[in-house]
Amino acid sequence: MDSLGLFILLMLLCFQWTTAPAAEEVTWTYTGLVGQSEWSQYFPDCGGTSQSPVDVVTTQTKYDPSLIPLTPLGYSQHGNKPFTLYNNGHTAVIDLPDWMGLGGLPWLFTAVQMHLHWGSGGPSHGGSEHTINGLSADAELHVVHYNSELYPNMSTAMTQSDGLAVLGILIVTGEETNLAFNNILHYLSRIRHADQKVSIPAFDIQSLFPKDLGRYYRYNGSLTTPPCYQSVIWTLFNERVQISKAQLLKMETILYTSKVEDPVRMLLQDNYRATQLLNHRVVFASFTAESGKELSSGEVTAIVIGVMCGCVGLAVIIRFIVKTIRSTSSWDVLPSNRPAPMSRSTFQNYNF
Repeated sequence: MDSLGLFILLMLLCFQWTTAPAAEEVTWTYTGLVGQSEWSQYFPDCGGTSQSPVDVVTTQTKYDPSLIPLTPLGYSQHGNKPFTLYNNGHTAVIDLPDWMGLGGLPWLFTAVQMHLHWGSGGPSHGGSEHTINGLSADAELHVVHYNSELYPNMSTAMTQSDGLAVLGILIVTGEETNLAFNNILHYLSRIRHADQKVSIPAFDIQSLFPKDLGRYYRYNGSLTTPPCYQSVIWTLFNERVQISKAQLLKMETILYTSKVEDPVRMLLQDNYRATQLLNHRVVFASFTAESGKELSSGEVTAIVIGVMCGCVGLAVIIRFIVKTIRSTSSWDVLPSNRPAPMSRSTFQNYNF
């Protein structure tokens, strides 16, 4: 090869190297050219062996008595400073103040943000990232924290194996409106396009959580979006949170992945990652199968009413039996009005 040809080849290689997109600059999506099946080509960690989300098979979980109830710190103390809600093109995000944290883990974790994942088909069509025994919920809320005891900030912590702690809250639909979620959903119309932000009134973040923070599943996993760093201590609560069908519909149909200036509007839907292989990881449970079978308030009420009705019925039966016995005893002591039997001599006086 002559010097001119070698020079041209080197220039082409240099041009390719300088124009090749860095992983951080790649615009990823859930489907399409850089959809989740291609994430690992641009973000190597997405092809790791400890990825999230996962399917929790309850019969294969391992009870760990050291898993104590989690303690949200400062989540109810929102103060007067508004929160920032924004559309990042992948989901709706709320930045959380750094006075909020999480206790009940080996280290202190400071809150960073929370966001949602949902589907596109309404109730019972999936939308959550984690599944339990193969069943999806309608949506999922993630609350992200970083290990502030060991690392100075989120950027540093997210690359460390013990750097992040994320709470996963499964969301199902019912008839009643969840007023706590309206603190977010009422403002989605103001961030319909990617990169739009709005300040919203502060509210009690803990009101979004399930009431029972003591029963959950725990495993080591990853971020569920690129760069998929395997740095997350996951806590998936057993108790679901309920929103109305109208609230889910608003979540699924109001946001766009596209920006205001984009000529084509694309709805932000199905922003959940498929479940990943456990690869010999163990999912721990903070409760046993027996302790997990606690009754709901409705079930308790039904049982109480049933017991009361049973007691009333038993009392009626006992009363009837006692009354019958007393009546029988009374007939036994009454004097007999039947004539006395006649002797043989008396019969002899009659002509038949």
